[in-house]
Amino acid sequence: MRPPQAKYFNTTGPCDPRRHYMLPPTPRLPQARVLIEMDRYFVLHAPRQTGKTTTLDALASELNAEGDIAALMFSCERAKSAGDDYAAAEEILLKSLRQAAEWAAWPEELLPPDTWSQAPAGTRFGSALTEWCRRCPRRVVLFLDEIDALQGNSMVSVLSQLRDGHNARPGGRPFPASVVLCGLRDVRDYKVASGGEAGRSNPASPFNIVTESLRLDDFGADQIAELYGRHTQATGQEFSKDAVDRVVELTQGQPWLVNALAYELTVRMGVADAITAGHVEEAKERLIRARATHLDSLVARLHEPRVKRVMEPVVAGAFPHVDPTFSDDLSYVRDLGLIKQKPPLEVANPLYREVILRVLGDPSEQYVMADPHSFVLPDGRFDLPRLLEEFVVFWREHGEVLIRQEGYHEAACQIILMAFLHRLVNGGGHLDREYAAGTKRLDVLVRWPYTGPEGERRVQREAMELKVRRAGENDPTADGLAQLDRYLDRLSLSTGVLVIFDRRPEAPPWKERGDFEQATTPSGRQVTVLRV
Repeated sequence: MRPPQAKYFNTTGPCDPRRHYMLPPTPRLPQARVLIEMDRYFVLHAPRQTGKTTTLDALASELNAEGDIAALMFSCERAKSAGDDYAAAEEILLKSLRQAAEWAAWPEELLPPDTWSQAPAGTRFGSALTEWCRRCPRRVVLFLDEIDALQGNSMVSVLSQLRDGHNARPGGRPFPASVVLCGLRDVRDYKVASGGEAGRSNPASPFNIVTESLRLDDFGADQIAELYGRHTQATGQEFSKDAVDRVVELTQGQPWLVNALAYELTVRMGVADAITAGHVEEAKERLIRARATHLDSLVARLHEPRVKRVMEPVVAGAFPHVDPTFSDDLSYVRDLGLIKQKPPLEVANPLYREVILRVLGDPSEQYVMADPHSFVLPDGRFDLPRLLEEFVVFWREHGEVLIRQEGYHEAACQIILMAFLHRLVNGGGHLDREYAAGTKRLDVLVRWPYTGPEGERRVQREAMELKVRRAGENDPTADGLAQLDRYLDRLSLSTGVLVIFDRRPEAPPWKERGDFEQATTPSGRQVTVLRV
């Protein structure tokens, strides 16, 4: 029995080194210190719950301890309620500024004034910063956390005042030596928010003084192992190498996911012995089913027009329609953390990839009435051929209606089949999906654990390739067989299934769809082709 843990893995809010397992924050952002020493204004951006606030809080503490800088971090979140009312936003920001310094127990000579000069609305924030910097015996460094909370005219007003104060410094105006805007978005999106026209970036925007836009990177494999090692040092409970490798694979280092899986394993599941890859797999399923706040807030974005514009071709495996505004939308979706930072255009990590398809497929899943237990054979294996036959019946009855209802219309076929599979496989197996923009396919692996004749644990694996034939396109069978061949090579499997959805206007009527045939791949494998 391992001893009770004094610390735990944090999944809510900033980390506290007294209570949470954590890595040293400031080494994650070495460039920030250099820019502050150069008196620069810059942006720090990263998706939610990646450690931005924790990192800046630690950096502010380090700077304050050195004695020549007054570094203050405060949140702009409460100003969201002001909307376009920039006068109200200024009032909220100035109160938050003062409270943050008081909560940090600063000495009186460093505190921002508790009453501000009554400058006209639209200039009060900048005037107050000037007044504070005139009184403060140290160089002022300001971290504006949750800057995304500012809306419309309030955003424009605050950024404009920061620009004016920055540009007046050479003339002798007291003003913060360095300002950091911390939020989800890159500087490109701040330019849109503060003066762009028709959703385009404006190079002459109120915050064109920014010199850098830093992104807080995800954890690397070594950092994940180090973080989990702190739990081992404290409790004696080990994470096996396979378990850590599986976490790396599932999360791609996304900090919240790394901590959430560990919290699920050590607290909610209460694993007592060494943690294995099998435990991690169970924790992943529990996390997805629970739809934690982080995952819910992420997938809630999927139906935003600019997010859908990027994500729909990713799910459909299609090429996105690119026009002059696409790069702004792509940058926005990357800043949300939904897709990888660099090409190819695909979902950021396997766990998000799973969640996205489950969420999009949830309405269709409600139509699936078949009993999952009816697809389990007497020897415990999964009856995939029968499941596909049932899907044909389901598709004939509901496919046309579900496609019309599906918000991600171009990816409707893939989403509906995934919903059907998930409803029936989830009783005892797992689905792994791979998809990316431009691939023209979706790869699916069904993993079904069962007990062999000698009582040994086995895993049945069934691979599928999904393709869609659209109006004006050639028959994709040859390409599909070649792609399925490569997928089966990677999985070391001898057979699989190619599913082709026919979306052409001249396709057979819905009631007649669902033809099975046997085909041979380029390497000689015998596979099943289902046309619906």
